[in-house]
Amino acid sequence: MGGSIEESSKANTALFKIFPVMFLVMLTLLMIQLQSFSKLFLVFSTAPLGLIVATGFLLVFNAPFGFTALLGLIALSGMIMRNTVILVDQIDEDMRSGFSQWEAIVESTIRRSRPVVLTALAAILAMVPLSRSVFWGPMAITLMGGLLVATILTLLFLPASKPDSIVSLRSELVEPPTGATKPHQTGGLLVPGE
Repeated sequence: MGGSIEESSKANTALFKIFPVMFLVMLTLLMIQLQSFSKLFLVFSTAPLGLIVATGFLLVFNAPFGFTALLGLIALSGMIMRNTVILVDQIDEDMRSGFSQWEAIVESTIRRSRPVVLTALAAILAMVPLSRSVFWGPMAITLMGGLLVATILTLLFLPASKPDSIVSLRSELVEPPTGATKPHQTGGLLVPGE
């Protein structure tokens, strides 16, 4: 063994040594921001959404899953979790302002989908020149393919997996709460009734 394979193996070994520390720091920062174990689990559960897609894109483009592709996968997980944190935070903010849980989930997803999709699209387009590179190509392909599909999956997966969202929807459809007023619609957004 020698040359680029040995160097890639050394780089991967060094990277795997800091994984536990990286994971602990991410966990701590997310817990400080989200202040809930269920939300923390929800955010971490969206990170693997890009793994299958990124691997598929690497196979389609016949790119190796080496050190740079691994770096791209780590960055991809962070981008997906960032999108999830933004969406979870918006849902919580809407619920504090008077929306029911179901309305907050639907409205937040609709409202935040454009910024999330546009930032993902900007990142994908920024990786196009790198995708032709021999060294950075696998990282670019990993990010492009993963972000393309994982962003859409996040916008569908998160609202469907928000705790008690299905129970909340069923209870609202079956019997509205007594004394509650139906929200009215203004400019495409639901506003709690007065």
